[in-house]
Parts: sequence; structure tokens; C-alpha cells
Amino acid sequence: MTENLRQDDEANTLRRARILGLQYVDTSKIENKQINRDLLSVGDLYQLRVTPITFDAHNILFGITNTTSSNTLSHIKQNFPDYNVTFALISDPGYKDYMRLYDPPKEVVYHDITINKTNVAEQVSSISSILEQVKADDILAYLVEQAHKLNASDIHVETEQGSARVRLRIDGVLHPVAQLNMDKYRTLIGAIANAGNISTSSDEAQQGHITQIVKMANGSEVNINIRLESTPTINGMDVVMRLFNMDAKMFTLDRLGLSATERAVVDDIIKKPSGLVLVVGPTGSGKTTTLYSILNTLSSPERKIITIEDPVEFQFPGVTQISVKSSNSVETNFAEKLRAVLRLDPDIVMVGEIRDNDTAKTALQAALTGHLVLSTFHASSASAALTRLLDIIGENPLFISSIRLVMAQRLIRRLDDSLKVAYIPNEKELSLIREVVDSLPSTVPKPSLENIQIYKQGASTENPYGFKGQLAIREQFLMSGEILKLLQTTKVSTTQQIEQAAVNSGMLTMLQDGILKVLAGDTTLEEIFRVVG
Repeated sequence: MTENLRQDDEANTLRRARILGLQYVDTSKIENKQINRDLLSVGDLYQLRVTPITFDAHNILFGITNTTSSNTLSHIKQNFPDYNVTFALISDPGYKDYMRLYDPPKEVVYHDITINKTNVAEQVSSISSILEQVKADDILAYLVEQAHKLNASDIHVETEQGSARVRLRIDGVLHPVAQLNMDKYRTLIGAIANAGNISTSSDEAQQGHITQIVKMANGSEVNINIRLESTPTINGMDVVMRLFNMDAKMFTLDRLGLSATERAVVDDIIKKPSGLVLVVGPTGSGKTTTLYSILNTLSSPERKIITIEDPVEFQFPGVTQISVKSSNSVETNFAEKLRAVLRLDPDIVMVGEIRDNDTAKTALQAALTGHLVLSTFHASSASAALTRLLDIIGENPLFISSIRLVMAQRLIRRLDDSLKVAYIPNEKELSLIREVVDSLPSTVPKPSLENIQIYKQGASTENPYGFKGQLAIREQFLMSGEILKLLQTTKVSTTQQIEQAAVNSGMLTMLQDGILKVLAGDTTLEEIFRVVG
């Protein structure tokens, strides 16, 4: 409580004391407060709403509050017949100050969350016990703080029958960390909803954002910057919190891990910015990071760059960013926003996601008129994305020529170099590797498979899973060569035909890119098959 609010409380209490004809004591002025545990039990102090202020062998002054009943005063006098008992009105904050002396709050010892394979149940029980003891804001702050320490990307709060579980997504994999009873879950969800401006009673999915600094009970401050996604389930509202802990230095092309060929294509687009660039992949595959890195590289005083995002995940200086909030009652129209943006004479436009036919056609029209349009698209592969886009635009050679680059990507876990263990692949593994290597385009040097060794993850107390961070596997193609010829000569092109034309033009598939990363010792075979299939 701030000093001004406390002064207001004391002034109001003084006025009440005068009206009631009672003595008044400003307990905030008492530096060395006396306590006597022999007069009344802590339970009695709570129940009766009184506290001893001063006492000696013959006199006791009890502090009472505005909610202390008149019967209580008579009861206390009867219980202390050998004392001269008097009463003084004190403020509610003053009463709470005394109760903190008689009943100090239990000290909560926050343990760091550790992720391991062997004691998962014990870990969940320990963290759950901590969370049961703290207030809602502290639960959220603690989870965010621990998620950042573990380099987690998301916090998941999921309802089950009679309880709720909390999991962290680390390097793309979910790990259970706590189990909450429903009372504590409701308290936590209420705090999240209040801070994120969403409703706990909504029957629809919602989005929100929390940016605040929380001072926890142990004195530490936690900077909370998260995006909320909520959805109602049969047991309650589930929430996923995407963590943001970014700075502009994160968004550079050098950090994307592009191969020399991929980087040359992107550099050429940056030199001659025009056409449509699509980055495709499932949720959480790093699409926005890739677009932001290209955007950050393109940003200069000579260019006007405008983005349309839902929501804006990072603010760039010198870039006009428009946040489009999803609404369940009114469908968000990206196409309308995009048409309005194009009237502002931009050089480069980023559309957070192509969600409908109208937006796709508007983006392609913008790309035709000399703009560089960057966007994301949900598809399983680069060829599948193009097939879906062709379904939208139909047989339109102008639209086809406006597509510049299609890049698909997924994130895989990177081996911890200090723990990884080399081994010689067995016959089945070697056969799989050989099959993929033999299918590499002629433009890609084929690695020798003589006496090869690959790696699997090791383990340590600090890193029981043996992975450290993530990297992207990609496939991309330019709208040129055999792909362009195929689309210009074939009325209906299948995903398989487009992929084969892209491979013939030199494209590496995600599987091929993944196997090359296995041979380079960056990841494991199991990880590639887990992600790519």
C-alpha cells in the first residue's frame, strides 16, 4: 500500500472514531509494536477482529476495527476482570500490520524447475506444492521466470477432470511441470484473464497480451511479456502463453542458419525487392522469425515498410506496424486492411498470414505492381503451399509470375555438442540415409557414406535430454525453371508434380536437408523422422 493511501485510511478511521466517541490510535506511528501471545490466541484475534496495542500488569488497550462487534467488547472485558480494559479504533491496514506480527506469512521457497527423465512425478509434486502456497500473480510470474530460464517458448495450462496441468514447451517438446487443484486453477486463470483483458466465461476462443512487471513475495521482479491464446474445453478454459523475450539483434539473416544456396536466393530478393515471398509451415515452425529477419534486413530510411499482423509480436523502429485483433463477432478482413495499406504507397508490405482467397488475391496483385509482399501460409511443404495457392488464384499466368519465392520450414532440436555420442549406423539406418543421399539434386555435392558415423544425444544432470536449442530444416524454390514451365503448360498440377519439378530445378526437400544435418552431426535421425515423418 502506498503512503498516500495509508494516510487516507488513517484519516477516515479518525473521523469514524470521533463519530462513535472512541479513542483513536494511528498504529503506523508506533515504531516498536508490542505483542503478547498469552492474552488471546491467534485464532481469537482473527475471529474477534481485535489486537492488543499496549499492556502492563494492570491495563490493556485493545485495538478494534470498524467491523469489530459491540458484543466482542463486552466479551473481552468479562474475560479480563483483573485488568483495566480500554479500546481504541485502528484502521484495517493497522490491524493487518499487527496480525502479520502474530501470524507471519509462511515463507515460500521458490525452487528452480528442472527438466529430467527419471523423477518427473516427484518434480511435478514439488512444483505443485509451491504453487499451492502463493497468490495468483506470483504463480504467473514464477512460471514465466522459470520458462525463460529453461528457454521455453510456451506455457500451457490445460484443464482435466478435477485438476489442471501446467506444461512447458522446450525445444519444441512439451514437459509437465505442475498439477493444480481447480480452486488454484480458477485463481490463476482469473489473474491471467484480468491482466490479458480476456473473459473467463467466454464460449469462444480468445486472444490477449500481457505486458507487466510483477514483484513477487520473495522480492524478485519478473518482466511478463506474453501472448495469450485461450479456448473453452469441457472442463474449463485452456490457455497457451507464448513468451516474448526478444531484441532486434535476434532478427538477422545470419541467425537463420541458411545454407549458402538459400542465403544467395534471399540476398537476391533483398537487392531487388519485388514479388510475393511465402514462408510456410505449421504453428511454431519459426515462420514469423524468418519474415522478421528479412524485414529487419530490408529496413532503411529510403524504404517505406508496413506490416499487418495479428498480433504485432515485435516492434521495429522505422516500420509502420498495424495490429489486427481477431474478433469472434466480426470476421477480421485482412484483404481490406491490405488494400488500405497499399494506398499509403509502401515499398514493402508484410501480411502476417494469408487466411482467405481475398487476401491471397490482393497480396498477389500488390506483388504484380512492384511491391515486395512477405507473408506466411499454413501448409505441410513448399509444393503443397503452391498447390493451395493455385486453387485460390486459378489459371492466371500474371498471378503465377508474381510469386517470387516459396520457403517451407520446420524446427528440429539441435544436439548438445558437449554431450552428443558418435556411433556407426546399423544397416537399416544406413539404407535410409543412402536412399535420401542418392536422391539429392545433381547441383548438391553428395557426401561420402564410407565409414560414416552419426550422432545420438548424450545426457548429464544439467541436460538430461541431450539437446540444446533448435534449428530449421527448409525447402524452397523460386518461380522459375521447370516449375514455371510446368505451371504454364499444365492446367492442373498436383503437389507431387510441383515437388518433382522443384527437385529437378535443384531444390532440397526438408527430408534431404534434415539428413544432411544428421550427417553434419547437428541432430539425430530420430529427430528428423519425428518432425518430418
